[in-house]
Amino acid sequence: MSVHILLYPRLLETRIAEALADTPVVLVAGPRQAGKTTLVRQMAVQRGLRYLTLDDEVTLLAAREDPAGLIRSLDRAVIDEIQRAPQLLLAIKKSVDEDRRPGRFLLTGSANLMALPTVADSLAGRMETLTLLPLSQSEIHRATANWLDDAFAGKLLRSPAPLVGDALAEAVLCGGYPEAISRGTARRRAAWGKQYIDAIIQRDVRDVASIDKLDQLPRFLRALAQISGQLCNYTQLGGQVGLDSKTASRYIGVFEQMYLLKRIEVWAKNRLSRVVKTPKMQFIDAGLLATLAAPSPDAIKQDRSRFGAILETFVFGELLKHAVTADGEYQLYYYRDHDQYEVDFVMENTVGDVIGVEVKASATVKESDLRGLKRLATLAGEHFKLGVILYDGKETLPIGDSLWAAPISSLWGHKLK
Repeated sequence: MSVHILLYPRLLETRIAEALADTPVVLVAGPRQAGKTTLVRQMAVQRGLRYLTLDDEVTLLAAREDPAGLIRSLDRAVIDEIQRAPQLLLAIKKSVDEDRRPGRFLLTGSANLMALPTVADSLAGRMETLTLLPLSQSEIHRATANWLDDAFAGKLLRSPAPLVGDALAEAVLCGGYPEAISRGTARRRAAWGKQYIDAIIQRDVRDVASIDKLDQLPRFLRALAQISGQLCNYTQLGGQVGLDSKTASRYIGVFEQMYLLKRIEVWAKNRLSRVVKTPKMQFIDAGLLATLAAPSPDAIKQDRSRFGAILETFVFGELLKHAVTADGEYQLYYYRDHDQYEVDFVMENTVGDVIGVEVKASATVKESDLRGLKRLATLAGEHFKLGVILYDGKETLPIGDSLWAAPISSLWGHKLK
């Protein structure tokens, strides 16, 4: 077996190793081509695990025709793309019930298997699921500090060489997929993005959902790209491509299972009556969103409102990646109320402490930009730890009580010594 060398250190590797040390089955889930195969193949070599992929037709046939026989033939193994034969999971359950040694099966899946019926039940208490998203800027820049852990401790990371202007726009429009990053021009990245979306719709969707009209999905996905970061109005969305609201919501659920996008709930303290209850929809990768939403990278750079929406997606993706590798446990929300106060992102930890984040595509911060964060601070009271405006600038500056302006690139900065 050839060893695939990791070009970028993956911060999730430590978490996977910890889980393998005390859990019989570990599932690394995440979008297709985010780097799961490269990572688990390397771990298989290091640990002497047999490596099988269900992308191989013969292996897939064995998995579907005789799942029990295939699993019986394995002692410890990596099984890649498990969502292609979910029937293997019952055979794995039987095997680990007879032999509970930790680290027996390391699985990967490019769909959220926990959303499939019977799967969640079959491996409850026997399997830990970890999410590998596309590369974070921390991984690309080899920074190991976790922005969320530090922010909840009341500290902001500092960016030694802040990315601003065109350099920041370039990073945003590249996104985090290893293959897209490796391509030298925006045109080649766009070509990869189109092929990637086609592959997901033609093949992966069939693994997790029965959808009659696959030809509607690309149009629907492009319609969703136009409203990334906005509230989900299923009737309006479905109407654009001739779907009813129920079908539109179901299709969004399928795209969530493929890790293309995510619905974010509104943050509410004591379920306040004045908040908007509708979820907001965000794509997970800014580069893929740019491919879907705009004719060209230059068009995005020139249209600041369009770039602002993609930049918000980029920050969302970075916060999500910090959340899956953090020491603490954090939920990601947004805030909006009927008085038109809003905060782009609200992170909450297990004891109810919160941090608010506003994203600005400009190099200046105005007093009016603090409006939502101040409302959030009032509502959260002593649980409000920090409010941060991430902007296209270089300085980290205090702008009020527990309020800061910080460069967007401080998300992958370093701890202050």
